Parts: sequence; C-alpha cells; structure tokens
Amino acid sequence: MSIIDSLLTPFTLRGLTLPNRVLMSPMTRYRSPLGVPTEEMASYYGRRAATGLGAILTEGVALPHYAAADHPDIPRIDGVDVLAGWRKVVDAVHGAGGRIIPQLWHQGPMWNVEYAGTGTGNPMRPSGIWGPADGLISFRPEGRQASLTPVPPMTDSDIADIIAAYALAARNAVALGADGIAIHGAHGYLIDTFLWDYTNRRDDRWGGDPARRAAFGVAVVQAIRAEIGQDKPIVLRFSQFKMQDYRAVLAETPDALGALLGPLAEAGVDLFDASQRYFDTPIFEGSNLNLAGWAKKLTGKASMTVGGVALDKARGNAKHIDDSQPSVNNLPLLMERFEQGEFDLVAVGRAILNDPDWFSKAKKGQPFLPFDPVNLELLA
Repeated sequence: MSIIDSLLTPFTLRGLTLPNRVLMSPMTRYRSPLGVPTEEMASYYGRRAATGLGAILTEGVALPHYAAADHPDIPRIDGVDVLAGWRKVVDAVHGAGGRIIPQLWHQGPMWNVEYAGTGTGNPMRPSGIWGPADGLISFRPEGRQASLTPVPPMTDSDIADIIAAYALAARNAVALGADGIAIHGAHGYLIDTFLWDYTNRRDDRWGGDPARRAAFGVAVVQAIRAEIGQDKPIVLRFSQFKMQDYRAVLAETPDALGALLGPLAEAGVDLFDASQRYFDTPIFEGSNLNLAGWAKKLTGKASMTVGGVALDKARGNAKHIDDSQPSVNNLPLLMERFEQGEFDLVAVGRAILNDPDWFSKAKKGQPFLPFDPVNLELLA
C-alpha cells in the first residue's frame, strides 16, 4: 500500500479517461535542434510514460509565429521535419501505454529576454509594456533592462494572426494523435499578459474589465475547440506570479480571480493547471485553499495542483529552477489536500526530471533518488 493510493483512480476529461490522477508537468528541455523533436526526446517521454503516469504534458511547444519562442532548440509544431519528429514522440508515448498532451506556447513579452538574438521584429505585448522595472526576477538583469523600452501595442491583425497560429498548432497536434491540447497561459507569457492588468491597458475589446482582459484567452480556447472537436480536453495553465515579477499577482481577491477564470471556463477549458511555487501555500487570506483549490471552487471545472511536489520549495529563493532545493517527503501534505477534494489532479515536474522512475517508486512506496541539479540538464 502506498500513501498515494487515492491518486491511483481514473479520471475523465471529456472523451479522455486517465488511468490515475498524476501527470507529468511541462518542462522546457531545449533539446529540439531548430525546433525538430529528436529520437532522444521520444525516448525521454516514452520512458516516463512507461511508469504509468496518467498523462504527459509536454514542454512548451512554439506556435507557428515568428515571436512565439526565442530559443532555436524549443520544439515547434509546423513543417514536415518537425511533424515527423513529433510523430515519433507521440508513438513512443502511446507505445508505452501513455497519453500525451502538448502545451502550446507563445512567449509574448518574454520573447528575446532570457535568450536574446533569435529573431527580428517586435515582441508581442498587449499594450507594448513588458513589466515593472523593480520586479523580483530570476534571469539576467540585462534582459529586463533591454526589455523595459515600450514597443507598439499589438494590433488587431497581430491578435488575429496569433489566434490562427494557435488553431493551426492544435490542428497539427491532433492530426499526430495527441490526446488533448494544453495552453500556456501563465508566468508572464502572452495570454497571461492579456489577463494581467499591469500589462494590459487596452481600451478596446481586448482590455479593460476582467471579462475583456480574458477575451484573448477565450478566443484562443474557442479557436482550438473548433479545430479539435468536442472529445479532446483543453488544459489551461495559469498563475499568480510572473517571470517579470515573482511578487506580482494576477488577482488580489477570489472575486477578481473568478472574473478572469469564469469566461475561460465557459469558453471550453476542461482543466485548470494552477501553477504556484509551492502547492501547500494558501493564496488568499482567510482560506487555506491553494491556487488549484480556488480554480475548482470558482469555476466548477476540474483543477490540477503543481509546485514543489517532493521538493523543498517552501523556503527556496524565487527562481524558475532553483538548484538549492533538495528532495523532501511532502506527499502527506499533498494527499491531505487531495483527499479533502481541494483539487482533482496532481502534476509533478522536476522530481520526475531528477528521477525518471519517480512515479513507479511513489506507487510502491519506495525512496526516490536524492535531488541532483545535474539531472535537470540531462535528457535521460
């Protein structure tokens, strides 16, 4: 018997039934030269699928748009060679008995900030604003300084092009056999900066009150749904914190959060992937609920918690990937929240990078590998 036994029950999202409630979280690997997934990447995902995870959420996949991703080794999802590479990845996961859901990604204001110099043109920013000049960040200060100069706000044509790019990416993914579509709407990337009032100061239909700030995300969800049909689920990642400022919040109150998430739920999001630095941190005063708990309560949709599962992130520095945080057994805290019905699913990230057999060991109650930051750089 394992402490996570109650997570080992099926869960259905539209036409997809997961064999259990534990998913692999999206984690960028920078291992797809010129955007093309490799045999090594197929093996990497296939090995983790073989442990019996409920599903694999892939690393962020760049849309077919010039400013979607700023690193040449981030996988794309357009072009003959790229799609052939993805076919190998999907086949490897399905061959291992798993399910795979690619996460579609547009970096928006964060394009060419961490990895400058990969592409020309303006970054896509709702109002031309990058973020605060004094935010708490985890990347090089020079990147922020270079990004603080405003650029022209996105035009209606820019917005239409990117919505079409989401639709094309989703069409390509399901044609390859993907089991659903995930959307990166968190961490200060494009969708998040439409939701965030600091970066969205538009006075047209794409900005203003929460419903209008959610309109871009709604349009993306609707476009994807039109491409993939009614049977496959749509997952949306959202967060309070931003790469532009780890202290920033998307919503100050539950009502404000509900006003943003409600339209997205109505548009067709089936699962809210609630990204926070540590799953055991309450979000609003007066309640012990974490971010996933609030998403479920406010929308009535399924929610998934992620952040620091099996890692000691509670006291770590604010970094996207913090090498100082060792393995820790926080599964009792996780299970207490799950068994109270706070959220429906659990995503595990760096613990599975560190130990590919993490889920097999969790099911058997076996000890995990000690955390070693070197493992985060491997594709094993």
